[in-house]
Amino acid sequence: MSTKKHPKKIYLPEDRLPKAWYNMVADMPNKPLPPLHPATKQPVGPDDLAPLFPMALIQQEVSTERYIEIPEPVREIYKIWRPSPLIRAYNLEKALDTPAKIYYKYEGVSPAGSHKPNTAVAQAFYNASEGVKRLTTETGAGQWGSALSYATQLFDIDLQVFMVKVSYNQKPYRKTMMNIWKGKVVPSPSELTETGRKILAEDPDNPGSLGIAISEAIEMAVKDPQTKYALGSVLNHVLLHQTVIGLEAKEQMEMVDAYPDVVIGCFGGGSNFAGISFPFVRDKIVEGKQTRIIAVEPQSCPKLTRGQFRYDFGDTIGMTPLIPMFTLGHNFMPPAIHAGGLRYHGAGAIVSQLLKDGLIEAEAVPQLESFEAGILFAQTEGIIPAPESTHAVVQTVREALKAKEEGKEITILFNLSGHGHIDLGAYEQYLNQHIHNYEVTDEQIAENLKVLDEMGFPKP
Repeated sequence: MSTKKHPKKIYLPEDRLPKAWYNMVADMPNKPLPPLHPATKQPVGPDDLAPLFPMALIQQEVSTERYIEIPEPVREIYKIWRPSPLIRAYNLEKALDTPAKIYYKYEGVSPAGSHKPNTAVAQAFYNASEGVKRLTTETGAGQWGSALSYATQLFDIDLQVFMVKVSYNQKPYRKTMMNIWKGKVVPSPSELTETGRKILAEDPDNPGSLGIAISEAIEMAVKDPQTKYALGSVLNHVLLHQTVIGLEAKEQMEMVDAYPDVVIGCFGGGSNFAGISFPFVRDKIVEGKQTRIIAVEPQSCPKLTRGQFRYDFGDTIGMTPLIPMFTLGHNFMPPAIHAGGLRYHGAGAIVSQLLKDGLIEAEAVPQLESFEAGILFAQTEGIIPAPESTHAVVQTVREALKAKEEGKEITILFNLSGHGHIDLGAYEQYLNQHIHNYEVTDEQIAENLKVLDEMGFPKP
């Protein structure tokens, strides 16, 4: 096979940066069910969301248009790092002795080192366009908080970040990044909100979760009419903005006459997985492609593989609408794994519906295997992946070895959603054998889901 025909890196020229995001809802055979007001159990409308989001994002949240134009100011900022490279993992292929061709879309080239600025810049732009001067948000491992801090300072918006406490303590340099970009960050649960104070009164050592941090950020936003809220994953408009990843990847693969048999992304709430996969899910639906599309989550937070498809809150306290999702229950407290961006109890409505309809698959992997795969990738491809991204690497390795066993020449595409330069403390703990696997029991899941029945949440 000629390396001239199949280069190591496949770049798109700047003028080929997509001009529109792809809206998965337009082509879904079964549209996602509507979010419900928790009191009335009726579908929420734009007025219900107006205290939290600017109207442009609310319109995107409910849109069924196939393509939504990327505003020119957003595209100009994208050009700082986009189009991102598509890279052929020749050295990983060699190490695995596999006939599989492995490609990865590398999102670690962004200023924040992950895929998160793809939506952070868009959300900051739309908020600024409607005169918003202050935003609140949550962040798990800090990638989203860093990205939104970068984006809001570009548009002169103040930002308050609630960072999950366990990650705040594990990853101090994420806080430094946010501070450099003028973001204010506190560990969650915090003393800044009634939600945080209540949780700390009950458990001063609570490690926090994305659900709790979301509750704190929303509480602060709804109490101040001058403040809006920004979310880094889960919601439709967030997943929409990330599809720039998959749109670029499709065109880059066409440049080397390739198309994936398997598409893989790690999974927390759904943003990077949706970004790489939705344009290929569209091809399954519209063109009959047989691509396997796999969302990979941690064994310790297995909402897709062991949760139930239910209406549930998107946060812990119950300040969001009820979302139709695969969930472990909004009270679920994930173990303190290092892939903080994947420690979320539920999944976005679009991804949940696609999984329910069998258009995508889900796998859960243990923490130790994810670090092992991350180190293999670093030793072969030179990039140290973020702990979240290592979950996609694990599944890629599994699929490549399976292809070897079966003697199949398949093409694998995965999203390397960020680098792990600020996560080296986690890798050091792994190398010193201080990291362990965690697995939630069936009894724990059942206990959490029982609460949804007791609260009378409707079953889809």
